[in-house]
Amino acid sequence: MRSYWMQMTETDTVLERRESPVPETGARQLLVRMYAAGLNRGEFLLGHGLHGKPGTWKAIGGEGAGEVVAVGSGVTGFGSGDRVMGRCAGAFSEYALMEAAEAMTVPARLSWEQAASIPLTFLVAYDMLVLQGRLKPSEWLLVNGVSSGVGVASLQLGKALDARVIGTSGSADKLTSLKPLGLDVGICTRKPDFAQAVMDATGQHGADLIVNSVGGTVFAENLRVLAFEGRLATVGYVDGVVHSDIDLEALHGKRLTVFGVSNKLRTKEQRAAAVPRFVADVLPYFATGRIQPQIDQVMDFARLPDAKARMESGAHVGKIVLRMPAAS
Repeated sequence: MRSYWMQMTETDTVLERRESPVPETGARQLLVRMYAAGLNRGEFLLGHGLHGKPGTWKAIGGEGAGEVVAVGSGVTGFGSGDRVMGRCAGAFSEYALMEAAEAMTVPARLSWEQAASIPLTFLVAYDMLVLQGRLKPSEWLLVNGVSSGVGVASLQLGKALDARVIGTSGSADKLTSLKPLGLDVGICTRKPDFAQAVMDATGQHGADLIVNSVGGTVFAENLRVLAFEGRLATVGYVDGVVHSDIDLEALHGKRLTVFGVSNKLRTKEQRAAAVPRFVADVLPYFATGRIQPQIDQVMDFARLPDAKARMESGAHVGKIVLRMPAAS
């Protein structure tokens, strides 16, 4: 089968397209003929430690959608021919193994490309906004870098939960393009200078929950703008800045909560634990069309290098999706 592998060095990433054997299904796993897979910037970021030691080659791709072709022992609820989506390793391949506990039935109204754009980003958004963030209707949600895949998912889920959403971006055009998705306030900036604009927009209340996918450059500014009992989620650091000052007086006096969102150190069981709740709480929004996945571009399998370059340039709004090759 055709698949993509990547080697991460100390300074760069190298892609390689290979012919690899179709993987064999293990216990509680599904073998899925992949039809589409979503790109995620964290997979390509140097220093995230997602690919082992520098110099190691690894099959890449972290989420996708396709058709079940085989099931392993102990699998219930799924069978050959089922349309599924989920997080899975090696998703940029014609076939990939998906843990049955991570698999979700694709809502009938969704295309393969739409389905492939959901599992990772929306499960992360659900973790930040619901499981840890405790977002309530009418609360103010601030999303740093709102045009990213996780940013758009947070905006869409936030609006489905009846929150009011503020987003920052360095592009006024991107902010305008997100208005139809419900963005209440757009702040055009790439600098940590948005606190006053947020306070003005919220009537001096501040943000109840903040999603920080930018990194350390905006961490201190986020603390400044949090409301009483506000929560700050850190989900990435595309700026490469992994250290920041913490205002302990604000943390203490405003009773703030600061938390991280990452699957890097979690067990398979821990990663899958939220999937049933996500299926119950969030998938109905996709099934009814209240949330429609925001896809920036769909690119053919051979164009993964181009898709990666577009993601790294920051030109996208929403998800970039790779379409798998037709059966040979």
